[in-house]
Amino acid sequence: MKRQLVCLALLSTPLLASAQDQPRPEGARPGGQRPAGAPAGGEGRPALPSPVVQGSGKLTGTVLDAASKQPVPFATVALLNAAGKPIDGTVADDKGKFSIGGVAAGTYTVQVSFIGYKNLEKPGVSFTDAGETVNLGTITLASATQQLGEVVVQGQRSLVEEKVDRTIYNAEKDETTRGGDATDVLKRVPLLSVDLDGNVSLRGSSNIKVLINNKPSTIAASNVADALKQIPADQIKSVEVITSPSAKYDAEGSGGIINIITKKDNLQGKTLDMRTSVGYRSADLGLNAGYRTGKMGFTLGGGMRTGYNTPGSYENTQLTTSPTDGTQRLTTQQADTRRRNLGGRVNFGWDYDINKRNALSLGVQLGVRNGQNYQDALITRTYAGNSTDGPLVNMSVRDVTSTDRTNNLDLSLNYTHLFTKPQHEFSLLTLYSRTNATNDFSNTLYNTDEVTQRLKNQNDSYNQEVTVQADYQVPLGKSQLLELGAKDIMRQVRSEYTYLLADGATGEFRSLPGSSLTNVFNYNQNVAAGYLSYTLSFLKSYSLKAGARYEQTTIDADFQTGQTVKLPSYGVLVPSVNLSRKLANGDMIKAAYNRRIQRPSLQFLNPNIQASNPLNVTQGNPLLRPEYTNSYELSYSTFLKGTTLSFSGFVRNTTGSIQAVRTPLGGDTIRTSYANIGNESAYGMNVFANVNLAGKLSLSGGPDLYYAVLRNNVSDVLYNAKNEGWVLSGRLFGSYNFTPKWGLQFFGFYRGRQVQLQGYQSGFGVYSLGLKRDLWDKKGSLGFGVDNFLTPTYKIRSEVVSPLVTQNSVNTMQMLGFRVNFSYRIGKLTTAPTQRRKKSVNNDDLKSGGEGTDTSTQQQGGGRP
Repeated sequence: MKRQLVCLALLSTPLLASAQDQPRPEGARPGGQRPAGAPAGGEGRPALPSPVVQGSGKLTGTVLDAASKQPVPFATVALLNAAGKPIDGTVADDKGKFSIGGVAAGTYTVQVSFIGYKNLEKPGVSFTDAGETVNLGTITLASATQQLGEVVVQGQRSLVEEKVDRTIYNAEKDETTRGGDATDVLKRVPLLSVDLDGNVSLRGSSNIKVLINNKPSTIAASNVADALKQIPADQIKSVEVITSPSAKYDAEGSGGIINIITKKDNLQGKTLDMRTSVGYRSADLGLNAGYRTGKMGFTLGGGMRTGYNTPGSYENTQLTTSPTDGTQRLTTQQADTRRRNLGGRVNFGWDYDINKRNALSLGVQLGVRNGQNYQDALITRTYAGNSTDGPLVNMSVRDVTSTDRTNNLDLSLNYTHLFTKPQHEFSLLTLYSRTNATNDFSNTLYNTDEVTQRLKNQNDSYNQEVTVQADYQVPLGKSQLLELGAKDIMRQVRSEYTYLLADGATGEFRSLPGSSLTNVFNYNQNVAAGYLSYTLSFLKSYSLKAGARYEQTTIDADFQTGQTVKLPSYGVLVPSVNLSRKLANGDMIKAAYNRRIQRPSLQFLNPNIQASNPLNVTQGNPLLRPEYTNSYELSYSTFLKGTTLSFSGFVRNTTGSIQAVRTPLGGDTIRTSYANIGNESAYGMNVFANVNLAGKLSLSGGPDLYYAVLRNNVSDVLYNAKNEGWVLSGRLFGSYNFTPKWGLQFFGFYRGRQVQLQGYQSGFGVYSLGLKRDLWDKKGSLGFGVDNFLTPTYKIRSEVVSPLVTQNSVNTMQMLGFRVNFSYRIGKLTTAPTQRRKKSVNNDDLKSGGEGTDTSTQQQGGGRP
């Protein structure tokens, strides 16, 4: 949110002439001096002389941005008498909260002001001799544009914000993601790393939970990478990274939680926003509409994206050794590759304020994806021995097509009741989520130009969840908060798979017998949980949030062929402790500990044999158990002359880690499955800086560095594996405003070499440059973007080394792209009354991806879960 800021005439305005006589907000300095890094001045800020009257009344409240509903730190609050003259005042703290004590009996006007916002006045605020406390609740300030002569200073909300328990990336400010999807956005988020297949890791761990608007989705539970490709980048408002979740969150997600916030409409009136992008490798279209009147609001939005022109190549060399007689086979493969995809998402929202204390909200989201990967003319040659000089044992040529079609539905209905006392509330949340997926592949085999055989695997599956959750919180005095709740997740997973074979180009397909090739797998899971969390503020600058969560899991699994999978029930107690201290200069130190678990998702459990490449087959393991992680974190945030700096160090230890197990099958074939055999440790640090120079140039970025140690604890020397090493990643974002209408943005991301249990995967880098011009009084815009213009292709190398398997593969991908972006907005909105905070279900639940206290919207009545 870009604002015109004026400060020249405000620098000499005193804040509080007698601040030492008044209560000061946390972090405020004696004499009204602002904390380090805090902006100075405000729109039309009045001078605030020493109070001329004293009483026993007290005035409190919270100042928020009208558009983002985020706190406005260090806003000025003045108390005006009947003549309109200021007689008292204060400055809000970094959470937007303020308090004025010693107010005498009388009727006053409260004036709230801050740079870049319109002044707000609340007349008729009365106090009696009884000395009561008047709570104004939430006060929202609307942004403003000011100009004094020729002195104009541009300002912009920080691209990255640090909160007490999370890092927030404001994606809507990044024009370099236009035409992309959620994967492109997450590459820009501090602490996260994304590979070229869209797999996301947080501080080196892929055991994360992805939420969308604080809600889970079964598609993310099944495969995070596929889920992210369904969400157009233009639909994303911000991304929140939570590294140390409290007891209120599910115990799942050992690496942490990523919460993707999509754009919503919380204003009065109606509007329609359209965005489109057309480029060399992709095109997209997004529409968002909103309508709100009185107590009721509606939102309707969606977008679609298609990708094309993504050619590449594939090379693979693997040496297998028989564990029985030591016979070796060397295999080489090469093919041209192509990718294309089409995906989209539609969402509908409805909310209704029944009355001052009760509210309902309904949300519906529909997502679809259709993607195809092709390997054209995959040539496979197998030699006896360990070199290509040996006898040629076998040679084949085939075309390979892999198809991924998914559709998902999320339906939520939530009720919230606010009691009279602030932060005292009860909520009942429900969610129905279902994802249907079809993952097929086909092989067409050739002898010269003649089709000799066709092989096809069909795998239809679904993941369905029904969740009911109840939350209750109550403040205990002025500095304590007690939270408790219960939750039940009823999950049903089904995978139906079959292999079909046909002769020649026209022969009929016939099913191949065998339970490992054709079967139906049913997996039912129930997770019942309860939690208790306690928050305490003490010694003025300390905050403690401690709690515990207990989860009981029961599982029932079987096959259509009659085989029963015996998996015992298990319970887990998950404690968490978060401690923070705010220093006198506004700097903050945080320490945290939590214990997490990670249950396997369908991707790891599915017994269907995935053999699109017949020499590298993958099969899930229905007997997998959860893995357990202990995490420790220490961080420090500071401000240095307009620069925000954040340092964090962490230690993460995982037992029962789900690791890939590779074994040779039938000479030249490698089979990959999964088992709870690993121990993982990571020791690392993150550094992030946000610099704003003269209001025109903004730079953000920093490195992520950790040392990984992996072991599988297998006693057999043929299968024992261990690996360790440093992993370095980093990102840099920059923007420069030439004029009020022209702007330039740059983004670069590098993911270093990844340490895996039996080898490594090479690093890669992506970068983009965007130019944008605002049109028609900022109702529209026209932009141009280009990606990887200096390195149009990238080679990703993977290496696996073990006593039985040695494999080296190279994937070459087309990275060059350019696009033209256009957006236009019609309609007009005005500021709505303060909206009641909406809650939603958070199933922070399943491990996905394989090898190869929320304070973001604090309002009266409590924070979001």
